[in-house]
Amino acid sequence: MTEPLVLGIETSCDETGIGIVRGRTLLSNTIASSMDEHARYGGVVPEVAARAHLEALQPSIDVALAEAGVRLADLDAVAVTSGPGLAGALMVGVGAAKGLAVALDKPLYAVNHLVGHIAADILTPESEPLEYPTIALLVSGGHTSLLHVRDLTTDVEMLGETMDDAAGEAFDKVARLLSLPYPGGPEIDRAALDGDPNAIRFPRGLSRASDLAKHRYDFSFSGLKTAVARWVERCEADGVPVPVADVAASFREAVVDVLVTKALAACADLGVPRLLLGGGVIANRRLREVALARAEAAGVTVRIPPLSLCTDNGAMIAALAAELISSGRRPSTLAFGADSTLPVTEIQVDERVAVM
Repeated sequence: MTEPLVLGIETSCDETGIGIVRGRTLLSNTIASSMDEHARYGGVVPEVAARAHLEALQPSIDVALAEAGVRLADLDAVAVTSGPGLAGALMVGVGAAKGLAVALDKPLYAVNHLVGHIAADILTPESEPLEYPTIALLVSGGHTSLLHVRDLTTDVEMLGETMDDAAGEAFDKVARLLSLPYPGGPEIDRAALDGDPNAIRFPRGLSRASDLAKHRYDFSFSGLKTAVARWVERCEADGVPVPVADVAASFREAVVDVLVTKALAACADLGVPRLLLGGGVIANRRLREVALARAEAAGVTVRIPPLSLCTDNGAMIAALAAELISSGRRPSTLAFGADSTLPVTEIQVDERVAVM
């Protein structure tokens, strides 16, 4: 079977991603971000994101096709994120993908956003193929998830996820407390360069022995965010300047410590010496640094896709669909919709029933 040429559409949050792959070869990764439109609000506004997707979809598809050097008629399939994500934003991508597939008379694959982040790794030609099983830590503005991946197309299990704020969301909220611009992740990273990560001992959510019994692999960043807010309030009440660099570095260290500790605990508990990192927050240099150092000490191999494929993008959606096609999976029906809480176990949505 020839490698399938797939166009992927990703609109789960604030980035309109159009990707084109041929099998495991990346041909185009076009991303239009509406981040600047959300900056005035200090976070993603679902209605603004959906409108931005509507405006960016067609131009982004045109750019992706030109970059890949292919025509719509050349495609073997269309793929789209069905969930999880913002419902309104997802609807835009789902509607566009259905219309495109019907107009072109091409098969359509509705896939899981989180599993797509894992599929991004297979678009790295210079690395060894992804081995199974592997533990995947996905960290972004909307998701903080720890997954057990036994097979990319058939068997992905959710080990744990955030109980409240995602890590990226916590970065945004703490940045606002420190009067830093949106998005908070890069700003916290920059401010922390001159700070002492051990200056303030902020809490590590769900890390006490009593928590680990029920939430060993789950995350919570709401308490950490509140602890930072109280610390800043005390400084202001005492008339003392807030040491922004130290607060940023100490907050970042608390987040990184929890993420890496729980991910490596999953590797140890399940006997899996492999850890895949994905999601936009992986751009945080301290997270990559600590994960690599502690994983090496634990005998765990770490894989990190190129940062351009860690943020939300259509290429990862196309790559997952290409793997589904190559494994013999049938297309999705047109009955699926946008599912903001799609479980990670549903790698593909509404696969067609085989005709006997």
